[in-house]
Amino acid sequence: MENLPLLVPLVILAPSLGAIINFFVGAKLGEKWSGYIGCFASIFAFIISLLLLTYVTGTDGSAAVVNPPLVDGWLRIESIGLEIPWQLRVDSLSVTMMLVVTGVGSLIHLYARGYMHGDKLYPRFFAYLNMFLAFMLTLVTANNFLMLFVGWEGVGLCSFLLIGFWWDKKMPEGWKNSNAARKAFIVNRIGDFGLLMAMFLIFWTFGTLDFYKAGELPNTEAKYLVGWREHNGLVDHAEKADDKGDDAKSADGAEHADDGHGGSYVCEPVDQAAHNDSHDSESEHSAPNPLANDIRAIYCDNHHFDTDYLGVFGQTSERFGKGQIVDFNGFEMAFDDVVFLIALFMLLGVAGKSAQIPLFVWLPDAMAGPTPVSALIHAATMVTAGVYMMVRANVMLWELNHGGYVIGLIITLVGSGTALMAGYIALGQWDIKRVLAYSTISQLGFMVAAVGIGAYVAAMFHLVTHAVFKALLFLGSGSVIHGVEHGHHHAHEHGHDADHDDHQDQDFDAQDMRNMGGLRKRMPITYITYLIGTLALAGIFPFAGFWSKDEILADAWYEGFQLNELQGFIAFGILLVAAAFTAFYMWRQIVLVFFDDARSEAARQAPESNGAMLLPLVVLAIFTCIIGLINVPKATPIFSNIYETYEFKYFLEHSLLSVSRGHSLDFNPLIAGIALALGIASIVVAHNVYKGKGLAPGNGDQLESHASSRAAFRLANARLYWDEIYGNVIEQPFNRLATFLADRIDWDFLHNYFHDSIIKRGFDSIAKLLGQPFDLGIIDGAVNGVAWLVQRLANWMRGMQTGYVRLYAVVIFIGVVAVILLMLLPFIQTMLQSGS
Repeated sequence: MENLPLLVPLVILAPSLGAIINFFVGAKLGEKWSGYIGCFASIFAFIISLLLLTYVTGTDGSAAVVNPPLVDGWLRIESIGLEIPWQLRVDSLSVTMMLVVTGVGSLIHLYARGYMHGDKLYPRFFAYLNMFLAFMLTLVTANNFLMLFVGWEGVGLCSFLLIGFWWDKKMPEGWKNSNAARKAFIVNRIGDFGLLMAMFLIFWTFGTLDFYKAGELPNTEAKYLVGWREHNGLVDHAEKADDKGDDAKSADGAEHADDGHGGSYVCEPVDQAAHNDSHDSESEHSAPNPLANDIRAIYCDNHHFDTDYLGVFGQTSERFGKGQIVDFNGFEMAFDDVVFLIALFMLLGVAGKSAQIPLFVWLPDAMAGPTPVSALIHAATMVTAGVYMMVRANVMLWELNHGGYVIGLIITLVGSGTALMAGYIALGQWDIKRVLAYSTISQLGFMVAAVGIGAYVAAMFHLVTHAVFKALLFLGSGSVIHGVEHGHHHAHEHGHDADHDDHQDQDFDAQDMRNMGGLRKRMPITYITYLIGTLALAGIFPFAGFWSKDEILADAWYEGFQLNELQGFIAFGILLVAAAFTAFYMWRQIVLVFFDDARSEAARQAPESNGAMLLPLVVLAIFTCIIGLINVPKATPIFSNIYETYEFKYFLEHSLLSVSRGHSLDFNPLIAGIALALGIASIVVAHNVYKGKGLAPGNGDQLESHASSRAAFRLANARLYWDEIYGNVIEQPFNRLATFLADRIDWDFLHNYFHDSIIKRGFDSIAKLLGQPFDLGIIDGAVNGVAWLVQRLANWMRGMQTGYVRLYAVVIFIGVVAVILLMLLPFIQTMLQSGS
């Protein structure tokens, strides 16, 4: 049991190997084996996640930090003391995310085997899916922000590749897919800027990017910690003090600290040398027993740690509210203000990744990718990364909320506003997947709002349940689209095409609900499973969404009406309206897709999907019925007598500093009744509006046919003109500025004027000056003058060469006489001087 955390690298390694194999040899292996490899990699990762779950539950919530082999000392610069390890964290929060990612991901892989059958890039698709899983698992198992950022950017890359997977379709479909991928990538980069700025501030302020250091206690108040210390060999059972009150001293001088639950543990005083030795001898990996000699054995709790040995969240708890100053080498800020700034930058990152106002616009367009992509990335996993990061950073949010900062109010406003806005837009959409896309944005708003009010468990609970039933709905929509496509091909006497496109009538949209209807009889299994997912999303008892939405609303009620906090009132009121919208637009979709008569020949001939696609739907439908029971609140009629209440809450306590602002609420029949009544009422209204009435004249909506609701529907159908606003306010001005910079500044000024007129003409003038007066006049003149002089001298001397022998004899004679005279000249001068 104690060595199970050492398996966590396999969670990332398995899908990584699957991606590598399919990338390089998938085409040779063929469709069958590439699908098997992709599915096996995901299922294997899920099995490892289950084993890690048994470790966490079997050790009373023990957390472990593991340094995988081969990447020890990932980033290390000893000269400046920088070390950022590649560490994997195994605790209840990371295991929860691992189970969601690999569990839902495995079912989506199995579904994709049938859905993508015949696609020419089948192996590449599974390589991308496996690569996405690997990066997402890197994100959720990271023990520091930099490793989290690697996974964060990795899933962004995979999203780009998968959204634009069918970029090579015939125009204009190919351009649409390509543009959707680029839009997702660019908008997410804006959010990534926020996360990067948060990381820079974190590293400067805390000197580390680690969430928790190996051996650090993440929560000194949670009830599980005493047993957790005992399990790790950090507490001597025999030396526990008998005193169950305040801290006491034993006879041997050891200090005994009350554990807060009727027991005590031992803190052995040691000197600084022992302190240093214990820190230097930190084990290579931190599965529980190897940490027995860790610094925890000396100081026992974070209050006795030197803050230099604490991670980011431990330092936040110890330093917040102490009046500390952070020096930025030029200006100073209060430590508390820096933490607030970090939280705001994180929120910007969350807005990009988890599709919140104002960066949500990429998610609806992301439906251009194959349906398994929509289910995996944009419903169950990638878009929840931002929610996960905020829950992981709950220590910062907790301290800020208790320190008088408005970060909770800001987060609540963003989440609640997004939930309401996206829910309203979904009312007017015709594309079956686009409705689900805006539904995803709305439900993510629920989760973010829950984080804003401090309901961290409720946020994670809704994340888990939403991953199941939204994956069910997306896969169900894929089954519907698949059936309608087949019906359309059959109606035109064509077989199913390899890339889902070559034989497709460009004027026919298989995703438009106006082309559907009556599919309940043609696709009964898809209908039943889709209905279950719809009821869960609408919050109808007893399906999963009822329990998780109710918990968020109950926490909002408590925060507002019991604690008198503004964000509680805001969240409760707005989320109730958003929940009503959810039930309405989902039942509108049920009626338009499955009820009444078929509105196209494709719908009349649509077949049920194959077994490979239906099996994941059935499994997800079953889990949708039962997954909500993992966190049944206290005093719930019948259920609280059968199931352990708040089991999920107690499970997450091991990882979170604060759980729902420290309170555990009983089942509130008033809140549950209001939410359930609103959901049922919205379904009844939608049923009366659409059932048996078909489309309004001109293929319009029934709401559009009534003057009282026409304007509201058209506004929802136009998506509140968000894309047009961005286009007019940001995109078009940016394009005009880019055009001006490219054409006028770069081409006309820099190229034509500056380059041609100034640089080129100036160079030509200088070259001409150097070439003619200086080079030709002086340099060449001097060289040519020497040549002319030598030539003249040679011509003069050439005249002496007559060819006559007598002349040469006379010249030789004269030369001999001259030489003799030169030789006798000194002698003659001596004689003349002596004679005188």
